[in-house]
Amino acid sequence: MELSEAVRRFAESPVAHLASVRADGAPHIVPVVFALDGATIVTVVDEKPKRARNLRRIENVASEPRVSVLVDHYDEDWRRLWWVRADGRGRIVHEGPELDRAIELITARYPQERARPPRGPALLIDVERWRFWAG
Repeated sequence: MELSEAVRRFAESPVAHLASVRADGAPHIVPVVFALDGATIVTVVDEKPKRARNLRRIENVASEPRVSVLVDHYDEDWRRLWWVRADGRGRIVHEGPELDRAIELITARYPQERARPPRGPALLIDVERWRFWAG
């Protein structure tokens, strides 16, 4: 698989898994909906029920911005397996044009988000390196 194909597969995947590091050094992995905006992955805290708006992933990135985002495809035919990982630095955006753009991208990509558009904050991940594999 070439880099352009890996990035295309990543961008077309409906869900990714965000890996960050807690303040105590423990790993934290959660599924996220996302959009790819050039070399930046965007995800926004949405309106699904949550205990708090300041999610663990937001706290984690605030203290340790290095993150990885993984998408993968499983198939019984292992020749069709693949994964793509983006490693980068996350930053939290609470207001302004970057938040507006993130909300626009997420609502355009996920019809479920249009009825109750997310308010944020947004997590923007500037991709520094792509890693990938295909069977």
